[in-house]
Amino acid sequence: MRKMIPTIRFFVNCVVLVLFALIILQSSVNAEQQNVLKQQLQSTENSKLMIGQSEIALADFVRDTYQYNQYKLLWQKKSLVKTLLKAINESDQQGLVPGDYHLTELTTRLKKGLKQSDIQEAQLDILLTDAVLRLSYHLTFGKVVPAHLDADWNLRRDFLTKDPVAKINYILQSDTRLKKFLKQSINIGPFYQGLIKALAQYRQIQQAGGWQSVPSGATIKPGMTDSRMPQITARLYATGDLKKTTINPAAHIYDASIEAGVKHFQQRHNIDADGLIGKATLEMMNIPVAQRIDQIRANLERIRWVKQNIEEEFVLVNIAGFKVYYVKDNKLVWSSRAQVGKEYRKTPIFRSDINYLVFNPSWTVPPTILHEDVLPEIKRDRGYLKKKNMSVLDFKGNIINPENINWSSISAKGFPYMIRQDPGPANALGRIKIMFPNKHLVYLHDTPSKANFKKTERAFSSGCIRIENPFELVELLLKDSKQWNQARFKEILDSGKLQNVNLPQTVPVLLLYFTAHLNEDGEVLFFKDIYKRDEKIIEGLIQPFQFAMPNNKS
Repeated sequence: MRKMIPTIRFFVNCVVLVLFALIILQSSVNAEQQNVLKQQLQSTENSKLMIGQSEIALADFVRDTYQYNQYKLLWQKKSLVKTLLKAINESDQQGLVPGDYHLTELTTRLKKGLKQSDIQEAQLDILLTDAVLRLSYHLTFGKVVPAHLDADWNLRRDFLTKDPVAKINYILQSDTRLKKFLKQSINIGPFYQGLIKALAQYRQIQQAGGWQSVPSGATIKPGMTDSRMPQITARLYATGDLKKTTINPAAHIYDASIEAGVKHFQQRHNIDADGLIGKATLEMMNIPVAQRIDQIRANLERIRWVKQNIEEEFVLVNIAGFKVYYVKDNKLVWSSRAQVGKEYRKTPIFRSDINYLVFNPSWTVPPTILHEDVLPEIKRDRGYLKKKNMSVLDFKGNIINPENINWSSISAKGFPYMIRQDPGPANALGRIKIMFPNKHLVYLHDTPSKANFKKTERAFSSGCIRIENPFELVELLLKDSKQWNQARFKEILDSGKLQNVNLPQTVPVLLLYFTAHLNEDGEVLFFKDIYKRDEKIIEGLIQPFQFAMPNNKS
């Protein structure tokens, strides 16, 4: 037994020495690998970090990410790589461009297998890291930078967290975390998911050949016979507005079943659903499927822009859709038709917080309307001010007799007075305005021009948003139906006195612009691009990847 003890000790010592040698060897390998990785991260070409033919767009971000991880490779797990490649390929389903995330370069390198040189392995790891950063950047708030299209953009844009480098390292520690992060980025509500389905539907239509244009001609009324009816029925069937069972390819009669499909189509395209196949309806039918696909992609991008600003309670104005919505506890509880700014007096896009209401408001004419509308009317008709219940005031608030003013010698530039319309049913703001701070002097309000709500396109205002049923929204915002109800509102209005009422708590308001939406059945709705904003977004989506670090406004 005693003779065996030295032998055992010798064996143990040998094992320890081997293990120690392996540890030293592994440390040496790791150190060498880390040095290779550092060298690749420091190598630049024309001040750009290049891996093969691919530019690392987020170079500083990538370097910081590896420095945080002590220059260790991040993509040693096959499952992690597989998850990322799947997400890159599926980004096309959200209207994004998989090529923005090094798809071709990654696919080529991964085909070579896992046994690569240290340099190749480091380069592949860097490409994967840049790819996931690019993809997370786009999923977080879109590819196109909205502030580049609109200088007034003020919505919040936080990239991952206040410490995105730590966040991305945390995400890449496991396949489960990466999957969860990507799922959260995509699962941002039924509106987004619905447009993803619509994009797939319209791409299938495109792959099947799209639809043929319907020739122009006289308006087709129900019961009439027209040679264009087979083309019209085929067009309606292509987008599901008509069911296949209702189609007779040889029929030229505009019957009741086709009329139902036409009305359904008209409702989805914001046309008067009168069943008449006239110029407006044919114009919508003849928009190519490729243009509809682009329209859906543009609106998916818009959702990515604003998703961080969606809270449990908010008021949303869809300018292009001429609607106002109130969401509480993540549920749509109220909506109303709206009138928005004319094309040359666009309603601006921004975020603010509703903080108070004004009953029986007066209206001080703003400079643009004074110059373009009111002053010319006064010069044409000296009785205009009286007809409109308007007063002229100096800047101290004193009322001035308009008969003592030489209107012909006055211009809007340097106008020495204020013109105010007194409260009343004929006031341009109606009987209530809903206030939120903004430099544009825009707000939600009532209007005496009720007839315009019956029209499908409602761009009539000078920038503010007119609401069809404002007092329904007011009651919801005040959150106390016992004290603040329609009977109480009538008392205040009947008094004719201006009254300010603060909200019990501020409510976010988002003035946004969507040309594609969903109805209650999840079908896609299309609106005219009244301000011609879609094209620039589509142009931005097809441009090469560019990284602009957000200002993280809140």
